[in-house]
Amino acid sequence: MPHPISALGASHTILSLATFAAGLYSFARYQKMDSTNLSTRIYLSGMVVSVLTSFGLSSTGGFNVGHALGIVALVAILGGVFVPRIGILGHARRYLSQFAFTFSFFLLLVPGINETLTRLPVSHPLASGPESPVVRGALAAWLGIFLLGSLLQFLLLRSYRGRA
Repeated sequence: MPHPISALGASHTILSLATFAAGLYSFARYQKMDSTNLSTRIYLSGMVVSVLTSFGLSSTGGFNVGHALGIVALVAILGGVFVPRIGILGHARRYLSQFAFTFSFFLLLVPGINETLTRLPVSHPLASGPESPVVRGALAAWLGIFLLGSLLQFLLLRSYRGRA
């Protein structure tokens, strides 16, 4: 039987879904994340609060891989925000910044995929844990989407370079 979801867990999940939606909107609308856009600012704020609320959650009773991924995601969004201000990086700044934001978006779903597959459907979850082939397969697919999306984003940024 899956672990019951607490009020904090439900709030964290709703916030994470809203954060995911804001990030997805930013990618769909602008093909990138830009901290001057409202959708990206919502995404960034949501990520910070989502990671912070995750520290109050643990099915293992302590610090876990999901918490570590949250910290890495926070570092990535900090990089996404501050790398454009490092002049010495030249044209690489925009690529590094977008990669950092895209990487944080990728990390947002890694624990979410595991939690979703090990909890739903409630009566008989699709997976028994992170080692389950279903979870591993879903994470491999998500990694592929991330890599292809990052390549596409790189190519789009490169094509915009002459126009920007």
